[in-house]
Amino acid sequence: MPGPKDLDPSSSPRALLGAELRHAREKAGLTQEELGRPLFVSGSFIGQLESGTRRMQPEYAGQIDEILGTDGFFQRNCRVSCKSRYPDHFAEAAEAEAIATTIKEYAPLLIPGLLQTEAYARAVFRAYQPTATEDVIDELVEARLDRAHLLDDPTKPLLWAVLDEAVLRRRVGGAPVMATALRHVAGLARQRRIIVQVMPFEAGAHASLNGSLKLMSFTDAPPLAYLQGLGSGQLQDDPATVTSHELTYDLIRACALSPETSLALISSVAEDYAHEDQQP
Repeated sequence: MPGPKDLDPSSSPRALLGAELRHAREKAGLTQEELGRPLFVSGSFIGQLESGTRRMQPEYAGQIDEILGTDGFFQRNCRVSCKSRYPDHFAEAAEAEAIATTIKEYAPLLIPGLLQTEAYARAVFRAYQPTATEDVIDELVEARLDRAHLLDDPTKPLLWAVLDEAVLRRRVGGAPVMATALRHVAGLARQRRIIVQVMPFEAGAHASLNGSLKLMSFTDAPPLAYLQGLGSGQLQDDPATVTSHELTYDLIRACALSPETSLALISSVAEDYAHEDQQP
């Protein structure tokens, strides 16, 4: 039987690579757990590679070729699937986000990327890279706004965001930018496109003081958790770890204001910014 064909870069590389991995693994008579064992990864990780929710990295591709006898196929085509317009630490998370059925996020400092306006995103990237050319900033902003097209579908993915009150109070880009940005978030909530809550300062200590948290679930793959730091990110798939993060998110939601009260607060702060901008 002929071996798998090289992938066409114009198609969906990760999905095709995953389908070929499943085909080659089953042809070799291995379960996902059995293939994962010599790679020191879980069976669920192999499942995520096969479903396209995770990208195959070069170090795994070479070992998989050896184990499955696929004559360098995965190592060659891995280069195609690894191409991304996003930073390395976020690329896998962005790709998983694009096929998630549910996204739950706690944002301690900034409006989540999927909910940002152009002016807000531009202010964020300019703060990150004060000496970058306008072309570089334009490219970053375009990539971020393209991600937001996930919300063009009226029902999926389900997006549930908890914003720390600091997100509302931090003047990213100035009063006019903040007024528009918060009105945008409030508008999506009023349209029932997203669920949003605010973690008020008065809540005090809560379960995610250490940083941001994003949870993603999928139709045919195990859930993932993504933790982001300064120029770094961790995409976690260990079932026990993800379950622990899900509990953390439940605790955050329990401490936050209700969606109705949160919407009222977001709208009120937006109007405060707008009024401030109109004053002489």
